[in-house]
Amino acid sequence: MRVALIVKDKPGALQIRLDNRPAHLAYLEETGVVEQAGPFLDANGQMCGSLIVLSVDSMADAAKWAENDPYAKAGLFESVDLQEWKRVIG
Repeated sequence: MRVALIVKDKPGALQIRLDNRPAHLAYLEETGVVEQAGPFLDANGQMCGSLIVLSVDSMADAAKWAENDPYAKAGLFESVDLQEWKRVIG
């Protein structure tokens, strides 16, 4: 199943994101379940959240993956939403 992970950063948390970005990117690569990923940008072009499409067996697996993301462990997120997603185009 595919699950969209949609997260929004806490206000003023850009430095937390930057400090943990290398570990986050390594986690995306090493776990092998990320199909697509990228940051949301604010009006100034700065990263302020993320959209990640996971290919996992269950919502529980998606939740576990999200909890173990270095960004989550660093306390970056103001909100986290997991939603099952169906690819239609692309």
